[in-house]
Amino acid sequence: MIYKVFYQETKTEVPTREHTQSLYIDAESVTEVRRILAEKTPYHVEHIQLLDDAHLAYEQKSDRFELTEFAD
Repeated sequence: MIYKVFYQETKTEVPTREHTQSLYIDAESVTEVRRILAEKTPYHVEHIQLLDDAHLAYEQKSDRFELTEFAD
């Protein structure tokens, strides 16, 4: 399943909408997404959204769509 994650790059600053970034990740569950991000990044996760087929197709049309993979 593909998830879209909205995040801030650091946990030490107050979240600001204008600084929100996003990434796409392939995982089995929201719990797995949270675990991966907690282990591999310093990000402050704001929201995790499961993309249904129609939404995924829409996102894939964007030049910015790229699945993020984290090295083990």
